[in-house]
Amino acid sequence: MRRELTVTTSASYDDCLATLEDDAVASRLAAQDPTLWGEDAESEASVRLSWISLPTSSRPLLAEVDALRAQLWSEGVDQVVLCGMGGSSLAPEVISATYDVPLTILDSTNPSVVRRATSGDLSRTVVVVSSKSGGTLETDSQRRAFAAAFETAGIDAASRFVVITDPGSDLEALATEQGYRKVFLADPHVGGRYSALTAFGLVPTGLAGVDIAELLDEAEAVTARLSRDTMDNPALVLAAALATNEGRDKAAIVDVGAGVIGFADWAEQLIAESTGKLGTGVLPVAVEGPSAPEVRQPAFDVVVAALIATEDAGKQPEGVGDPWVAVSGTLGAQFLTWETATAVMGRVLGINPFDQPDVESAKKATRGLLDTQPRDDPAQITENGIQARGSDGLLGGVDTLAGAVAALLARLGDASYLAVMAYLDSERDVSLRGVRESLARRTGRPTTFGWGPRFLHSTGQYHKGGPAQGVFLQITSSEPTDMEVPGRPFTFQSLITAQAAGDATVLAELNLPVLRLHLTDPVAGVARLLEMLR
Repeated sequence: MRRELTVTTSASYDDCLATLEDDAVASRLAAQDPTLWGEDAESEASVRLSWISLPTSSRPLLAEVDALRAQLWSEGVDQVVLCGMGGSSLAPEVISATYDVPLTILDSTNPSVVRRATSGDLSRTVVVVSSKSGGTLETDSQRRAFAAAFETAGIDAASRFVVITDPGSDLEALATEQGYRKVFLADPHVGGRYSALTAFGLVPTGLAGVDIAELLDEAEAVTARLSRDTMDNPALVLAAALATNEGRDKAAIVDVGAGVIGFADWAEQLIAESTGKLGTGVLPVAVEGPSAPEVRQPAFDVVVAALIATEDAGKQPEGVGDPWVAVSGTLGAQFLTWETATAVMGRVLGINPFDQPDVESAKKATRGLLDTQPRDDPAQITENGIQARGSDGLLGGVDTLAGAVAALLARLGDASYLAVMAYLDSERDVSLRGVRESLARRTGRPTTFGWGPRFLHSTGQYHKGGPAQGVFLQITSSEPTDMEVPGRPFTFQSLITAQAAGDATVLAELNLPVLRLHLTDPVAGVARLLEMLR
């Protein structure tokens, strides 16, 4: 029996819902009406709405993916690695984890991470190279590393590459020229963060063994409900709960028994990139569980978005503070519901939910630093192998690491949030995630945690385009062994260093406080950081 999609709230949003109903927002969105977000957004929206029909338009992929998977598995190639960033990796991560199907996702430029990914059993490995633009710097660098690894192993690299990209991209041209195993051309009228049910979400997970037809069935089952101009439309209710709680512009997203693994990280990108612009937006805060302080005792500017089990629909999620919105349903249904709600939030907030005007700034700064590769500024504080550098005026009169952290946290105002940005090895240094909850308790303010450079394709847009409320703790490291990027004049260490420095530069230019802690020995440094930050 298919689980019913439900959205329940702790408060009523009748005024907002009545307006959405009167304006026929749901039915107009279902009809792909690009005028919903105003004249300035119409041009962009007119080429970004095909995600609405994906439950049916993605069906032809099923046979193609099944045939390729059978072919690969018959050759003993049954391990799938996905090289992709942002929308190209977050949905596959949720799908594979929720279905408990092995899928290695490479969405880092940390040399230790890349080396581990390219050191697996290549005789059984197929690499999915996923980039909508076809020019994503991180993904191209990862592809180059795998091509070299296959060559060293005596394996024909072209036979092991599967590409997902938009028609006409440089990546499509390269794949055709090199004779790659398969090229899947995605719908160019779907933005990256709305692409869960396109080739970007379905191909890598389908090759890994997920029943991707089920995801489309689940999404199709709720399509009619999401198109209705009624005040109980679940997507409209979710949008109203997240965007119209007066003064509450932050949403703590938590799994309370739903078992949809990693969903908060996917929703984080969807909401942050879609709404964080023009000085407004809703900041998504992906938290570990119901014990998080943002969930148990939400601050005055936080609403809790809880993912719940179907049997708990209609009840207040256990341990969750007010106000809250609770969502239950299958994974495919949730994808489409949250995408629809986010598009509606754009209308409620008066912004274009389909562009990302501030993402390019960090990319541009990174490219400049890669070209010049300047020397790092001298550390302002060095203590036990950890170097501290702060944005202008942050560390005046401070001479200890503890003092540096205290100086940063002192910049938190009543409506601020703290962002921890770790350009480290997400597997080796996974314990560092624990500082998110510790710092949230210590400061009483919503705290986000992101692995760099992955978060640059997610919350990075909100940091620069949303409300100027952010306070930023950046953590970088010198990895014990660097790794060349084949055919490029830089290494993975210099790439990730430039990405961190570029992002910090842009934030500082916006007069946002940034503290960078650099670990000369990442293993020992993480242990020291954990002790200090907790």
